[in-house]
Amino acid sequence: MKITDFLKDRIFFYISYLFAAGIILLFMNVFHANFQLKIILGIIFLLMIIVNESWEFLRKRSFYNDIKNKLEDLDRKFLISEMTEYPDFAEGKFICDILRETNKSMCENIAVYRRNSAEFREFIEMWVHEIKLPVSSLLLMCHNNRSEISEKILEQLMRIDSCTDTVLYYARSENAEKDYIIKEISLQRAVSDIALKNREILLLHGVSLHTEGLDKNVLTDRKWLGFILGQFISNSIKFFSSEREPEIIISAEKFPDRIVLRYRDNGIGIPQSDIPYIFEKSFTGENGRLGTRSTGMGLYIVKNLCTRLGHKISVTSEKNNFTEFEITFDKNDFYKFE
Repeated sequence: MKITDFLKDRIFFYISYLFAAGIILLFMNVFHANFQLKIILGIIFLLMIIVNESWEFLRKRSFYNDIKNKLEDLDRKFLISEMTEYPDFAEGKFICDILRETNKSMCENIAVYRRNSAEFREFIEMWVHEIKLPVSSLLLMCHNNRSEISEKILEQLMRIDSCTDTVLYYARSENAEKDYIIKEISLQRAVSDIALKNREILLLHGVSLHTEGLDKNVLTDRKWLGFILGQFISNSIKFFSSEREPEIIISAEKFPDRIVLRYRDNGIGIPQSDIPYIFEKSFTGENGRLGTRSTGMGLYIVKNLCTRLGHKISVTSEKNNFTEFEITFDKNDFYKFE
């Protein structure tokens, strides 16, 4: 709080004081008061004003500067009411009461929002589990009654299954830390599991899947890593080129401080102008407007999960040639249990 701001705020008081002093001086002249008496009374009143205003300024400056400094130091600004102590003047106490009431109201609204959000997430998870039952039944029926039509139905059912997985993982991604177990897993096993799960869709599209150097172990969550790889495969299926045989290469390379998993396909690639934005929420880019319905959510969830799991993810691509994702697993014994 600056003294100039304080004086400007008190300007009406000073004008009123000068007006009152002028009236008192007028009455003293009417009653022929002694000149020395006028001077003494004037000095006394002036000193009282100076002392009173100095005290008022110092305690208010201390209160407001304390609030300002604490506010600057706080990461969560809404906690300022909890950090502010009641001052010894009425105006400051009134401000503290307002801060506490607004903070209480905000907390109540946040609690309602969190409760509604949790209920909606639970409903989504329940719905996904319910919808998977008829989808699984239809998949089994298609497997047992193979025909040209059933293969086309099978492909669409697998897309539905993939979409429901995306919905489920998105609903859980905001609280992924409550649903993962970090432990050492085999990359060979993780890739084999996801290849087996997507075997039908890969065969339907004639995709060749090659692996190299996957005889390595990394610290991660098997389920979340499987979802990430599944999203890569799903995107590859959408954007393979009709001019060449579809191919996917999954490889791993070991370094002294990290292990890098590379996923590469020979699809239509990603335009360079889109690469900085492909991990952003709901970004579909140029490829997403080529007739394939893309939500732009898959890679956003992948990036979110990698961040929460402590992995780094990057992408390189050349249009009409290839797309390659890299996931870096840092070596860290903190999560390792014997």
